[in-house]
Amino acid sequence: MVDNMKAELIYRYKDVTPEGDLIEMVIWRVPEPVEPSQHDFKYRLVYIVDGVRVVGFDNERTKGDHCHLDGREVAYQFVSIEKLVDDFMVEVAKRRTT
Repeated sequence: MVDNMKAELIYRYKDVTPEGDLIEMVIWRVPEPVEPSQHDFKYRLVYIVDGVRVVGFDNERTKGDHCHLDGREVAYQFVSIEKLVDDFMVEVAKRRTT
């Protein structure tokens, strides 16, 4: 899953909204940071509408923490899991059609 490291799944959520949109969040604790991130979490949070990623927060090797908002990729300052989920849900709420 993460370069042969043993990762521990700590949070998984998946929902299909009444409009058919997908909201999914998956967060793992990893034995060492996914560089250049400085924390012990690997995550991907995504909001998909009509098959298109509208909001995404993730961290990956070489890119670190970042988010995808309406097709643009921008850096993200990771503070905590709670803030990550809150920030993601705020961005999703801004784009929900209902």
